[in-house]
Amino acid sequence: MTSFSLEGKTALVTGGSRGIGEAVARGLAAKGATVVIASRKQPAIDAVVADITASGGAAAGIACHTGKADQVAALFDRIKTEFGRLDILVNNAATNPYFGPMIAAEEALFDKTFEVNVKGYFLPAQQAARMMVDQGGGSIINIASIEGLSPSPMMGIYSMTKAAVIMMTKVMARELGGAKVRCNCVCPGLTETRFAQVLIETPEIYRHYVERAPLGRHAQPEEIVGAVLYLASDAASYTTGAVITCDGGTSI
Repeated sequence: MTSFSLEGKTALVTGGSRGIGEAVARGLAAKGATVVIASRKQPAIDAVVADITASGGAAAGIACHTGKADQVAALFDRIKTEFGRLDILVNNAATNPYFGPMIAAEEALFDKTFEVNVKGYFLPAQQAARMMVDQGGGSIINIASIEGLSPSPMMGIYSMTKAAVIMMTKVMARELGGAKVRCNCVCPGLTETRFAQVLIETPEIYRHYVERAPLGRHAQPEEIVGAVLYLASDAASYTTGAVITCDGGTSI
């Protein structure tokens, strides 16, 4: 059988200090990868790194705002110096500072959402792709959202950014396939994280999501990890440009 092992591989997870990113970082480490966790706050990163290390995994943490080109360049300089290669990138850091009608959104909130959710994926993917092309291959996995496939009320700006991430994934898959760099996308549905807490705790909004899901519930962060592990491993050696939904059937 094709191996799902990640032994000997180095992975970078952005937004890896909590939520889906933290669960993914733990999952990659459990499969044998050395995991670099990036997020904006070093103390939060250090806590996850310490826990992974205490459990027998290999991890390191580097603070970085992935929407800032200079910080991303410094992050990848350290990865090159300290680890020598990067086999897996999981772009996960995201924000949603505005919840409301698109026509009422302020420019500053629009800019912040696109800076983190689109530019903050493009810059690490660009740097990772360059490394992976030089080393002969790799796997880039973008965590998007089912909002990028079909928007929900009051989520317009966020949905636009996630649609951009899905197209970015397909463009990179097309351009980088010849260099053996695979680019795929995972689209979670409503998942229990601090990011989505307001959606889960507001009954009328929560019903909107759950009533659309054949499984009749929201997800836990750990339920998104399996798709990422597949795409990161050699089991997905012929998978690129894919958009995998982990949404309880919401998007059917």
